[in-house]
Amino acid sequence: MLDGIMRAALASLALVLTVGAAYAGVTRDTLWVVTRTCVAAQATFGKPFPCLQVDLGSHDRPGFAVLKAPLLKTEVVVMPTDRIAGLEDHSLQTASGASYWRAATEARHFVTDALRGRIDISDLAFAVNSQGGRSQDQLHIHIDCVQPAVRAALRANTRVFTSEWRSLPFSLERQRYYGKFIPAAALNGLNPFAQLTRLPGPHDLDATSFAMVSTSPGDPADGAYLLAYRSGDSHAEWLLDHDCALASKTAAQ
Repeated sequence: MLDGIMRAALASLALVLTVGAAYAGVTRDTLWVVTRTCVAAQATFGKPFPCLQVDLGSHDRPGFAVLKAPLLKTEVVVMPTDRIAGLEDHSLQTASGASYWRAATEARHFVTDALRGRIDISDLAFAVNSQGGRSQDQLHIHIDCVQPAVRAALRANTRVFTSEWRSLPFSLERQRYYGKFIPAAALNGLNPFAQLTRLPGPHDLDATSFAMVSTSPGDPADGAYLLAYRSGDSHAEWLLDHDCALASKTAAQ
C-alpha cells in the first residue's frame, strides 16, 4: 500500500514541477502526500525513500524532510514534516522557522554532492515562493545553483546592501527586490521568515517571495544577501539556475 501511494505521489509531483498544477490535474497537496510517505517510510523501515533524508524531530525541535526534485539535475527541497502551507504561516516567525532554515543550510551538500564538487557551496541559493507563485501548499525551501547573472549583479552592487531592508536600485531577473545584508556572524540561528515581517510597506506575506544568496570570495564582507519582493505571483525561484551554468563553467576551466 505504501509503495503504491509513493509511486502515485512521485508521478504527480513530477508533473507538477514540469507542466504546472493547472495542467497536471493534481492537487496542491501532492507534496504533502510525498512528505507523509517519506515520514511513514522512515518511521516504519528506517529509510527515508523517496526522500533523501527525514528527521522526525523531537519534543523541542520540529522534523523535516529533504527531497530531490523529480526531473531536475540538482535541486532539492526541504519541507517540514508538520502541515505548514507556506511562508505566510505565523508559526514560522518563531524558533520553528529558524530550525527549518538551519535544516535547509545543512542540506546544501546534496546539491554539491550531485555536482561532484564542481561548484562552491557559496554559489548555491535558497528560494521560497509566495502563495500565488507556488504550485504546492506545503512549505518547501528550494536549494539549487544561483543564476550567473544574479551572482554578477550582487557582486557589482554589494556596497548597496546594509543591515536594513531597502529597495534595491537594480533588477534581478527583471524584478525589483528589497535587500539586506546578513553578516556571517548572524547566519547561525537566522530566521528569514521573521525578517520578512520587517519589510517596508504593507504586511502581506501571502504575496511575498524571498531568496538568499551567500557572498562569494572577493566580496567586501562575508555573509549573505537576503532578497524579497511582493506581487500576486511573486516567484523568487527565478533567481535559481536549475541547469547550474556556474558548475559547467568551473568544469570547463
